[in-house]
Amino acid sequence: MTYPLTAILSDLHGNTPALEIALRDAHARGVRRFVCLGDVVGYGANPRYCLARIMELVAEGAVDPDGEPLERGLCLLGNHEDALLFHADDFNPKARAAIEWTRDEVSKDPERADEFWEFLGGLNSCERDDVAMFAHGSPRDPVREYILPRDAQDHDKMQANFELMDRQVCFIGHSHVPCIYTDDGRVRRPKDSGAKIRVDELKSEKTIINVGSVGQPRDQDSRLSYVLFDGECVTFLRLEYDHGQAADSIRAVPELPDFLADRLAQGR
Repeated sequence: MTYPLTAILSDLHGNTPALEIALRDAHARGVRRFVCLGDVVGYGANPRYCLARIMELVAEGAVDPDGEPLERGLCLLGNHEDALLFHADDFNPKARAAIEWTRDEVSKDPERADEFWEFLGGLNSCERDDVAMFAHGSPRDPVREYILPRDAQDHDKMQANFELMDRQVCFIGHSHVPCIYTDDGRVRRPKDSGAKIRVDELKSEKTIINVGSVGQPRDQDSRLSYVLFDGECVTFLRLEYDHGQAADSIRAVPELPDFLADRLAQGR
């Protein structure tokens, strides 16, 4: 089986400058398919633009900047999409304020609003291909459960998630912290951009890989994070982007808390 070189993105959060840098990099590396693990929207000031870009990239008939065809991609339901569609009762006040503004913003474009809502309403919480599973949060709770580095010490939690995997590897987002978890209790946090890891060399039956966040990193590193996967190797990428521009866009929207802008420079 030939596995397409796949860019796996997560937690874009309406951050246009970060998304465009990630996509430019992915295209330059010859990516043939895009997978988004959810949270295209929320927090950031450009939800409609980010939605439109992802919809374009994962659709049947998508092409790269040179006009070459891409393979059909995937986009998952994140907790922010779920909140848009239903309710944000479990969000903190800042996140809730952002999602309420985002809901109105998505509906502003009279020509595309129906298309946006139809796309959001059709998202699945978990997907898989021949090699990998994909979820926003975790195999056990694809929309809401966080898996963080400290959870490697929680044997019951991790084993419950590994047992629900029907592929050797599951890619997740949600925590915004890039990390590799193996079913023998090990945890690995790649720091260098370009770190390439063969899944079979991890010597584990099951591996959970958090790809980090494009639009709001939270590991004290302001650089955006995403990964490439070729069916055998995972490459972690960290890229600088103009987080000042993204922050200014947030501050220009009175309904969005300044905290959401301030955190981008700090990677938290």
